[in-house]
Amino acid sequence: MLRDGATRHVRPITVEDADRLRAFHQSLSPETVYFRFFAPYPVLSQRDVERFTTVDHVDRVALVALVGDDIVGVVRYDRIGPDEAEIAFVVRDDHQGRGLGSVLLEHIASAGRERGLRRFTAEVLPNNRKMLAVFEEAGYASETSYEDGVVHLDFDLAVTEDALDVMEAREHRSEARSVQRLLSPRSVVVVGASRRPDTVGQTLLRDLVDSGFTGQVYAVNPRATEPILGVPTYASVADLPGPVDLALVAAPAAQVLDVVRDCAGQGVLGLVVVSGGFAEAGAEGRELQRELVAEARANGMRVIGPNCLGVINTDPALSLNASLSPVMPGRGRIGFFSQSGALGIPLLETVIRRGLGLSTFVSAGNRADVSANDLMQHWEEDPATDVLLLYLESIGNPRKFTRIARRTAPRKPIVAVKSGRSSQGIPLGHTVRASALPAAAVEEMFEQAGVIQVDTVNQLFDVAQMLTFQPLPAGRRVCIVSNSDALSVLAADGCAQHGLEVVGDPIQFRYGATSAEFERVLAAVVDDPAVDSLITLFVPSIGSTGEDVARVLASVAARTSKPIAATVLAVEDVTGLLRRLSPEGVPITGSVPTYPSVEDAVLALAAVTEYALWCAAPAGSTIDLDGVDTAAARAVIADAIDRMGPDAQLPASTVTDLLRCYGINIWPTLPVASAEEAVEAAARFGYPVVLKTTALYLRHRTDLGSVRLDLASDRAVRTAYEGLLRDLGDSIAGSVIVQKMAERGVACRVGATEDALFGPVVSFGLGGVGADLIADRGYRIPPLNDVDAAALVRSPKASPLLFGYRGSEPVDVPALEHLVLRVGRLKDELPDIGELELDPVVVSPDGLAVLGATVRLRPRLDRKDSPLRRLG
Repeated sequence: MLRDGATRHVRPITVEDADRLRAFHQSLSPETVYFRFFAPYPVLSQRDVERFTTVDHVDRVALVALVGDDIVGVVRYDRIGPDEAEIAFVVRDDHQGRGLGSVLLEHIASAGRERGLRRFTAEVLPNNRKMLAVFEEAGYASETSYEDGVVHLDFDLAVTEDALDVMEAREHRSEARSVQRLLSPRSVVVVGASRRPDTVGQTLLRDLVDSGFTGQVYAVNPRATEPILGVPTYASVADLPGPVDLALVAAPAAQVLDVVRDCAGQGVLGLVVVSGGFAEAGAEGRELQRELVAEARANGMRVIGPNCLGVINTDPALSLNASLSPVMPGRGRIGFFSQSGALGIPLLETVIRRGLGLSTFVSAGNRADVSANDLMQHWEEDPATDVLLLYLESIGNPRKFTRIARRTAPRKPIVAVKSGRSSQGIPLGHTVRASALPAAAVEEMFEQAGVIQVDTVNQLFDVAQMLTFQPLPAGRRVCIVSNSDALSVLAADGCAQHGLEVVGDPIQFRYGATSAEFERVLAAVVDDPAVDSLITLFVPSIGSTGEDVARVLASVAARTSKPIAATVLAVEDVTGLLRRLSPEGVPITGSVPTYPSVEDAVLALAAVTEYALWCAAPAGSTIDLDGVDTAAARAVIADAIDRMGPDAQLPASTVTDLLRCYGINIWPTLPVASAEEAVEAAARFGYPVVLKTTALYLRHRTDLGSVRLDLASDRAVRTAYEGLLRDLGDSIAGSVIVQKMAERGVACRVGATEDALFGPVVSFGLGGVGADLIADRGYRIPPLNDVDAAALVRSPKASPLLFGYRGSEPVDVPALEHLVLRVGRLKDELPDIGELELDPVVVSPDGLAVLGATVRLRPRLDRKDSPLRRLG
């Protein structure tokens, strides 16, 4: 992705690129050629072309960037030492200043690191300021010198924090810009427009015209000779009189690739493909969808869809309804992303019914290209959007999702409903890797990123009302004001269930109380410093419309900074009386959200309260861990793969060596084959000791007597050994070990896994079969900071056992958090580890002991959120 939001295809050069390379060189200005070769060089010789296109992809590597079939940039390195190479690149003049040089530098640096290089050198003429800027802004640690009229650059290829920050910032800007181009077109063409009113093509065109779109509109229909709906109509996109920003494609799936090629030739910036018949239709459609995206990206375009509803932008300067929705919501501060096309229209109708305006709406359909991640990148910087709503059916890159959300959520709340959580199902049409993680893991990762996750579409809008119309609460303390005993009890129960603290007893009005009484009490409550938020519940008396109470509620809400949620029953509609509008008619803060039930009001307030507390909490800091040797750990892994293959259980000695590289020390054990050997091992360790079996089927079944603790004498060891064989059978004789007895404490498990979808995931839980039965385990995505580690340790339901439950002595939780950080870093840096588990980890008041560990390798999968910028 380039700085302006366009895409370019980067790949290794091949000998078949000879003619393209000649054409590329001839397209360069004399100045650009001079900057590259330090001399006039109008034509590449045959020898030059052969040398530049013939590389071994190890010591000589070259990459090309293309738009369509044309090369627009070349970068190469030539090894000049064991770990050093010289780099050079050139970008076509019309692509300079668009970020292509930075992209090429990132990719060639990645190729160099993969091939053992540590440094690049380059020579640049002093007046080649653009090239110097590319190197200076890359974020790598560099050294510069000047000699013989040439600037010499040397830089380390290690990916530093600065380099990562630079890459992420560039990614953010380019993806935000690419979406902005799709949502703010100056001209639109509807491909597949029809005269028949019951067709998708005419529906798209009609909605676009009826919305009052302020830009130029064209229609394409190969059989039309007259305007359709008054819109100029052409036989093909190639016949349009000028460039077009956005194409709405309603052509049959089999014709879409030809449409994409026509759009590329016409300079179209982006596509919204509403046509079906792609991945949701089976294997053939999936391949067609892949070709659609590849063709569009190769020609600089991004794709929304296919099989989608379309996009809407309510900006009055644009007024764009490029969708199949007959309704267009009013202007508001919400950005709405939906993966479901079928639910799109009902969702938009709900937005209108609830008085929620939108800034923009995107229905992604199969989500073949543009995703929620892209939209969040855009909305993060969009001044017209304050709240993000996401209806998700799948997440293609969860690791990137959490990274973007974590950055965005402190300023702009993100509310998401994820369908298929119970089954982890993937809808037809979504090409997504399957995750092996439980639904709870997904929920906790959302929580880690500050995303407000809800269970239903109704809850999505309930929470959106609170976020849009009311300020955030300062804490959990809630006051309930009601004229109904029954409603007050329901509200108090709901608050207790969702973690809200009711201040005192609910304030009860007599049935038939006047609006003046209501106003006096409300005013006193909102002024009470012991109250953070307010729930008002009202049932009008016979003969009353409730309008006077609604006006009072609106008046009080307009002058307080504390959020108010209301349930007004048996009243026709008081929504209009509770709304505050800007001069442009947009609902603004101070409007009072009303809910049809007490439970809905409480749940919405509770969700917003949790979000407010997350925003107020420290963001966390990266902890500098001593005793970490990543290079040594990678050497251990490489040696293990050479000896045992990429899918192997590591032996105990290798596990010990690996964990030691991250400052994690496993207590030693000695295998024994007889009672006498057990006694000898105990003497070596010193009493007391533990006797246990390492048999896999008994790994977590301490309840079956597979572990004998606190053995303090030779006799106790002999008796324990004989008891193990008697109780568990002679088959365990080869799997008995002796270990020093750790100080008594709480047994825990710290684990990590490489998930096909999420990438590295760290987990934590307490030991015991009971925790296993209820899956009492927490999850986080690394890299972890101190706040993440603290939250992970506290996430299991049994975590109070760590903090002095029922009078027991609290254990050393900081030591446990420190261990979690080390495991998180290990898993983040070593993708070849498929599974790791430290079990048991016994945490006492004075520290912890890692008593056992298992590590299994797994063939490496490309992580979806690597530092290297590329579209998935």
